Amino acid sequence: MPDAEGQGLPGAGAPEQGAQREPAPGSGAERQRLEAEFLLAVRRNGSIIQLLGQVSAERIGINVTDLNCLNIVALTGPMTAGELARQTGLTTASITGVLDRLEAGGFVRRERDPKDRRRVIVNLNPGPGLREIGPTFGPLVKAWRAAAASYSDEELRLLLGFQRRFEDIVRGQLARLRGDVGSGTRG
Repeated sequence: MPDAEGQGLPGAGAPEQGAQREPAPGSGAERQRLEAEFLLAVRRNGSIIQLLGQVSAERIGINVTDLNCLNIVALTGPMTAGELARQTGLTTASITGVLDRLEAGGFVRRERDPKDRRRVIVNLNPGPGLREIGPTFGPLVKAWRAAAASYSDEELRLLLGFQRRFEDIVRGQLARLRGDVGSGTRG
C-alpha cells in the first residue's frame, strides 16, 4: 500500500525522466501534507465514482462496461464501433456485444455510415432506455449544482482548469499502460 506521499504509485512521486519540475509555490512540511492529502482525496473520489458507476449500472439494468461505453458515446457524440473500441481498449468483438446489449435496452442505435456502408455509426437513442438514466443521475447533478453555487466564477475556473489537467494526466497514464504513447491527451 502506498504511503500518504504516493510512494509506490507509478507517476505519483518524482517527475518522469527528462521532465523538469517547477518549484512548488509553497514548500516544506505543510506543502507536502497538503499535496499528500489532495492526492488521497482524488484517489478516494475515483474509488467512490467507480462504486457509483457500478451501482448506477445495476439500477439502470446494464453492466459497468456497457455504462462506460454509453457514457463515452454521450460525451463524444456519434462514433464508429471501431472508434469506441479504441477509446475503451476493448476488442471489436467485445464492442459488438456491448452494442447488442445497449441497442436491445434502447440506449443506442447503430446506423450504416452513409459514406462507407461497411462502417457502423453508434448514436444515442433518445428513447425509453435513456429515460432510466435521469432518475439515477438527476439527484447527483442537482447536488453538484448546489455545491457549485457556493463557488465564485474564478474558483470554478480554477477547479475546471485543474480537472482538465488531471484528465490529461490520467489519459496519459491510460495511454502509457495500453502502450499507445503519444495518444494520451484530449483531442
